[in-house]
Amino acid sequence: MSHNTIEINRAMDQFDGHHQVWLFGYGSLIYKADFPYLQKRPASITGWTRRFWQGSHDHRGTPEAPGRVVTLIPQDGAVCHGMAYLVTPEEFAHLDHREKNGYLRLAVEIDFGDGDSVEGLVYIAAEDNAAFLGAASEEEIARHIAAAAGPSGPNRDYLLHLAAALREMGHHDEHVFAIERYLGSLTQGSKGASTTQ
Repeated sequence: MSHNTIEINRAMDQFDGHHQVWLFGYGSLIYKADFPYLQKRPASITGWTRRFWQGSHDHRGTPEAPGRVVTLIPQDGAVCHGMAYLVTPEEFAHLDHREKNGYLRLAVEIDFGDGDSVEGLVYIAAEDNAAFLGAASEEEIARHIAAAAGPSGPNRDYLLHLAAALREMGHHDEHVFAIERYLGSLTQGSKGASTTQ
């Protein structure tokens, strides 16, 4: 599948005729909602786990040196916490462009934690997309992130903003926090090395 998924996403018609749709965000959408929305609520989805396994050629890296950003990987019994936004269909032109680097819209059950749930949308970059980087150890991912940057800024900022947003929401994500710890160690190590030279 191509890096650019805009046309595929435009063809999704499951929510045609809906005046508003809930969108679930689990990565930068948690802390960077650069679109108008009608409501915003903490939410979760079941059967998916967040992983830094997707390449970013257009935001946190370049085609020659992609960064790493999160996607969702199926996992039985897993619960992924994030933020849900109620949006009008007009916002999907912007969102499809923002998420064009391998992400496809998928219908999913969104749980608001108070017994209320709704069918909505989530953008997921599956392993068959051209930008998928795949599994690596948290330490390897931290090293990759430390060296990457793109038009939206350093890859490390994406990781740190996501970790801070999850912490603020009261959710522990061991994968994200482990990468954050390794990144902190790398930063401390490089400072130590520079002061001894």
